[in-house]
Amino acid sequence: MNPVQLLGTILLLCVTAAYLQEGPSSVSAYALRLGPGEEILTSLSKFVQEKRLKAPFVMTCVGSVTKATLRLANSDALNTNEIIHLSERLEIVSLVGTLNEHAHLHISLSDKDGKTIGGHAIGDLHVFTTAEIVIGDLSNLEFTREMDERTGFPELVIRPRSANVSSA
Repeated sequence: MNPVQLLGTILLLCVTAAYLQEGPSSVSAYALRLGPGEEILTSLSKFVQEKRLKAPFVMTCVGSVTKATLRLANSDALNTNEIIHLSERLEIVSLVGTLNEHAHLHISLSDKDGKTIGGHAIGDLHVFTTAEIVIGDLSNLEFTREMDERTGFPELVIRPRSANVSSA
């Protein structure tokens, strides 16, 4: 088993164990590379739509950006203005999350001195040199988002995929 398959299997087991009583779901993996100037969130959204993925998630990502807009941890449904705009060359040290219609991604970025900042990726993630991304899609599941009155945010809902729906 290669590292991508192993990571996918581990993530699959975590998702399945936490949310479903059904058997495991296989993972399809897709790799893409974004080039200078491309915006990561827009590109990922387009990719997911083109491939008609129903339970997509980021397995891994490395690369760099010249800009980023992040919502910080202190934000809540009533105070969403804890947002920072970064405009410098930053290394992507982590990008994780789900990629359904309303993607929920968190990113960690390091600056020229190795200092790291992270948060909820809002947008403006413009690639500096490259973004090498592996996306997984769980074959038996479908991700949607529904408003959760407890948090005030649309939160992930995981359902078994309909039998007539297939990924590309």
